[in-house]
Amino acid sequence: MLDNDIRGRVLYPGDDGFADAISGFLLTVTHRPAVVVLPADGGDVATAVRFAVDTGRPIAVQSTGHGKSLPADDAVLIATAELRELTIDPGTRTARIGAGLRWGEVAAAAAEHGLAPLMGSSPQVGVMGYLTGGGLPLTARTFGFAADYVRSLDIVTADGVLRTASPTEEPDLFWAARGGKSNFGCVVAAEIDLVPLRTVYGGELTFAGENPAYAAHVLSSYVAWTRRQPEEMSSSATLLRFPDAPQLPAGLRGRSLVQVRVIYVGEEAQGAELLTPLRELGPEKDTAAVVPYEEITEIYQDPKNPVMAHLRSALLRDLDDDAVRELVALIDPSASGGPFPGVEIRHLGGALDRAPRRAHAVSTQGAAFHLWSRMPAPPDRADAVRQVTDEVLARLAPWDTGARLPGFLFDHDSAPERVRRAYTEENYRRLGELKAKYDPNQLFRINHSILPT
Repeated sequence: MLDNDIRGRVLYPGDDGFADAISGFLLTVTHRPAVVVLPADGGDVATAVRFAVDTGRPIAVQSTGHGKSLPADDAVLIATAELRELTIDPGTRTARIGAGLRWGEVAAAAAEHGLAPLMGSSPQVGVMGYLTGGGLPLTARTFGFAADYVRSLDIVTADGVLRTASPTEEPDLFWAARGGKSNFGCVVAAEIDLVPLRTVYGGELTFAGENPAYAAHVLSSYVAWTRRQPEEMSSSATLLRFPDAPQLPAGLRGRSLVQVRVIYVGEEAQGAELLTPLRELGPEKDTAAVVPYEEITEIYQDPKNPVMAHLRSALLRDLDDDAVRELVALIDPSASGGPFPGVEIRHLGGALDRAPRRAHAVSTQGAAFHLWSRMPAPPDRADAVRQVTDEVLARLAPWDTGARLPGFLFDHDSAPERVRRAYTEENYRRLGELKAKYDPNQLFRINHSILPT
């Protein structure tokens, strides 16, 4: 039996801990696996993979469940939460990280040495799902994709073999796994480069959005401002409209807001000078200050508890006045009903547009902004929420490049024809060829599946 061959834990439906192991952060996708394996090491992962092959079941891989896209029905679910290895080497500025860790844990450990990992907006996100999706850091314009800072991956492929993939060992697998998510195996551990960064200058500037003309002025001014920014400045603008609901704080109830968030890698005085045009627009809240790097995720205030939400994304061309009007219309309080969208546009370019030091499968495909929509989706309103997010993308179609980032594919964006949009034609063709080499029977298919060719 599988139980006798695993050093970690094996859980079946009805066992204590089974429900917690399958749940994860994103509650809109429900897993119903045949068995859950919580491996103690890479050998356990290899055993679980061979068991899946022998029993004819697919494999799902989950750390924190932030990236769930498809239900793991009758699958072998490898939950990596107990792979907790973490070593910081200040001499080489590197970290070795187990697949069960979250970015907040890595950032705290690295900060003790004045170093920093390239993490995104949530400290709760699992390291491996983020890295294998490419990783869009909060400092992306300065440093590029986090995938470029991966030195090696320990990964169990569909043949049940634990391999080390790096620029010199299994280089094709190394390239494909950074962007291909779990299509090419289960990553057990990674070695990454850290950057020497103790603090940043950053924060949030919040503007009233109830007046559409003023909101449009703020957003168009922000878009114009981004075109003048150095690579050391990364930023985003979020448009929010809150219902007049009693459970909300009085300061948010029934309000519309435009929130500009900035992170500058440099001196405080220079960062403050760069923010002057935004401050002249009259924010009602301004928190920009020197921030310890390990606390930069607080600028974004992502949810810390599991959510039931519908997520969509897109890569956009540069935005003009017509695009601004469409975006501002989403938070116009005179519009009746709901659901109420929350839409973020994140400024790209800079280091993201340069060839990476260690080639990988991810790129922005020349986009100027990344659009990210997150909306609460309780079961009784799920269809309505999906319709609203579809409408958001439809209204912005003239500026949509058609491309996507592989780390932001959820729900029906996991369909094969949509997955192709997350890669250039050349990269998708190469990924398909490598899928045929490493996983021809699509054992790892409970994800945004790349088809073998």
